[in-house]
Amino acid sequence: MIYLLPLRRFLLPVIVFVIFIIAYRASPIPSSLPSFVFHPQPAPQQGIHVPISSLQKPLPIANVSENHLSPPMQYFYAYNKGDRLTNKNSASAPWQPLLDPNLEPLFRCPVKANRYTGHIRLPNIIQNISQIPPGSLKPESRVFWNPTLIALPYWSKNQYLVVSRIVTDGNYQENVLCEANICYIPGQDARPGEEPCTEDDLKHVGPGGGMRCASHPVALSVPPTPAEKCAGEFAPYVDIPGFHDPRIFWSGKGEPLMMINTQSRYACFGLWIIDLRTLYPPLQSLLSSSPTLPSLGPLKSYPTLTELTRNPADTRSAIEKNWFLFFPSSGESYIHYDLHLPGGTRGRTFAKLLGNGLTTTNLTDPLEQPCIKVLTEADEPDNRKRHGTWHQATNSLRLVLCNRSDPSCKAKPENTVFLAVVHRKFPNWLQLPLRYERFFIVWQATPPFAMIGVSRHPLLMANETASGWFASENWSDDSTNAATVAETKRKTRNATEPYGGKSYWAYFTYTVSISYAWGRPLRKGGSGDEAHDMHVGFLDDDVVLGIGVDDKGQAYSRVKAGDLVACLRACPGRVEKSGTEHE
Repeated sequence: MIYLLPLRRFLLPVIVFVIFIIAYRASPIPSSLPSFVFHPQPAPQQGIHVPISSLQKPLPIANVSENHLSPPMQYFYAYNKGDRLTNKNSASAPWQPLLDPNLEPLFRCPVKANRYTGHIRLPNIIQNISQIPPGSLKPESRVFWNPTLIALPYWSKNQYLVVSRIVTDGNYQENVLCEANICYIPGQDARPGEEPCTEDDLKHVGPGGGMRCASHPVALSVPPTPAEKCAGEFAPYVDIPGFHDPRIFWSGKGEPLMMINTQSRYACFGLWIIDLRTLYPPLQSLLSSSPTLPSLGPLKSYPTLTELTRNPADTRSAIEKNWFLFFPSSGESYIHYDLHLPGGTRGRTFAKLLGNGLTTTNLTDPLEQPCIKVLTEADEPDNRKRHGTWHQATNSLRLVLCNRSDPSCKAKPENTVFLAVVHRKFPNWLQLPLRYERFFIVWQATPPFAMIGVSRHPLLMANETASGWFASENWSDDSTNAATVAETKRKTRNATEPYGGKSYWAYFTYTVSISYAWGRPLRKGGSGDEAHDMHVGFLDDDVVLGIGVDDKGQAYSRVKAGDLVACLRACPGRVEKSGTEHE
């Protein structure tokens, strides 16, 4: 027998509810109180491919002229008309604005430039990188190039992480990663914790010592991305698998990030970013095992492949490349897109990242003047030094303008800057690369992130040469080589280059990445830099430059940060709309 509950107990609540609904629908609705409506069905997900037509409106901030960051009057430049520092000993010496005393190390020139090439030669040598690990029995036929590297934290078993491209036929792209260590030649320059080179090491890295993978390189793979549009000369790029031109670097909060170039959702090729821990799990184990700061490691801002963008959408190019990020603090990051070149259509461009690869519009001070000079015949009579094209080359680092070894050295807003490498590229008569000249740019680490200076002369390492000049001209700053050349010319009537002296080291070289070196001094108590410290350094810290050689080889060099940013030419600062210059 089925028992039914009496319905009378529900009758009164039902009547009350019906009366309430009738009264609500019949009464006027205040404008501040929306009526009950059914929620529309959510739009179908577009996935990774978002039509460019849906992104034409600028993202959050639209007015560029009202969006720039105002300069702080107290840092870097003295904004007083007519205040300039000049070299009283030379009427022809270049002027520089009156700067904060903290910036004085940036404008000293301890080394004279080569009288032919105009380069400053540093005493540090370029050394080889080998992808063949110790104990490898299998011959390696692949050719590695474009090395980008970062130092690992002090508690790591190995010293560096290296990502290299593999030379292919162009129909696909391939990149590999390995952990690596540096070995040294006994009696030469060595850092704490490094091992002397074995005979097997020297067979692979050469007689000068070098960097070598500690284990077999592993292939890096990311999800394929569709191209929105590759038209005309770019049409063949749409189906090329793999990514190219990777750059690896530490973020402000200690994330190991990789930026890559591959097909774009908005154009043909764009720049994407991903946390390396997603691709190489041992990094997650490493960053969660700090002996002094137990944690699970920094949270991932980019756990999956994320495309970086420009805002507004109509400023994007069919092919985007050579952007870099900089991190004023652990909680914020910016993208630097373009340098300010005289006669350029864009000017200097950078923006703040808002999340998911989206950014503000350009934040550059509209009154900031170009720091890169286009040389005229009056500026530079030698035609070989004019007409090059400029582009950004590496990631950025944060630099404190005092020595780590100085107990009084403390990082402050007024003594902290950013640095990065830019190239001035010269082609040969076939319009193929002839020479990449290495310059450093420096800009302030506080809003509006104004440009402070750029290298007055391009930099060469001790064993590096610059194509476009004879070998004897390249080495004219080497007194021993110059004496050999002079003696050969005197004794041999029909002598030819290099006149018994040094020859060229390579046809061309270029800088791919910069990182503070492994093995920095430990703090009191025996602890070293944590992951969030890896992108910050001091003038007496070593910087490791990842260097490509002739598009078919890879190398590195270690240089004191202070040597890299010395001998800058000061940027001109700001100019009011009326034409009044602010130094």
